Amino acid sequence: MTIDYSDYFIASVHLAVPLAFAALGGMYSERSGVLNIALEGMLLTGAFTSAAATFYTGNPWLGVLCALIAGGLVGLLHAFLCVTLYVNQLVSGLAINLVATGLTSFLARLVFNGSSSQRLPGIEPMVIPGLANIPILGAMLFRHDVFVYLLITLVAFSIYFLFRTSFGLTLRAVGEYPEATATAGVSVSKVRYSAVVLSGCLVSLGGADLTLVQIKFFTEGMSAGKGFIAIAALIFGRWHPLGTTLACFLFGATEALQLRIQAFGANIPYQFLAMLPYLVALFALLGLSGKSIPPHGLSVPYSPENRQDN
Repeated sequence: MTIDYSDYFIASVHLAVPLAFAALGGMYSERSGVLNIALEGMLLTGAFTSAAATFYTGNPWLGVLCALIAGGLVGLLHAFLCVTLYVNQLVSGLAINLVATGLTSFLARLVFNGSSSQRLPGIEPMVIPGLANIPILGAMLFRHDVFVYLLITLVAFSIYFLFRTSFGLTLRAVGEYPEATATAGVSVSKVRYSAVVLSGCLVSLGGADLTLVQIKFFTEGMSAGKGFIAIAALIFGRWHPLGTTLACFLFGATEALQLRIQAFGANIPYQFLAMLPYLVALFALLGLSGKSIPPHGLSVPYSPENRQDN
């Protein structure tokens, strides 16, 4: 029994991509002070919308565009409930998850006529000329799909944006001390709306990656808890773009490992192997108990008319 380590690395990266988009989306929302546990519902929304749009148009790029729009609308709904109506942010996230699960399952049966394996035109890997021919490293680094390169760009941009720009400073300040930021003339509501809508767009890209790159069809509940693993990665990465992405890679590598153990025919019930990524996420959170400190204003509603409630 041998392991192809380059193939294992590639599989780990691909499995980490939807987690990373979801976790980075959650990071923007929570850095602004809005708790976002609706990542699972946003992933499902992006997955279904991209699949349905691609099914009708035959163009996966239009599917990605529609996923971005749908994800942004779900983020807008979450922002409206939490920022404008002051609904409990945990309750809002749970409601979105439940509605997205039921609605995508119902619509999928209508769109795909009850077929759970309707093949879709997908997005193929990009082969970078010259670099892709480098032995070992070429296959590992220069033969990925556009989502992988977009993720790398997004991580670099997020680090620069959050810690090197005035807009990033404003976003972090709103998440830490919204009252103090408001006294400086910053609209807390506008910043939080923008962050949560952006969050929905980024998470939906993870859903589009699931349907258009990895599986190439939509099936009910296909996110399979990835939104909750993304939340664990966000906490494990301490709300930092690089740390969060590396945590997603850890969970992706764990999932790739359990799939390979199953393929090798190990005499282990597959249910226990399927639990492995979730167990790793649980132990990671237990190890960080009391050490990973969230933004000070996270999940605390801000009302300019009633500041003493914050």
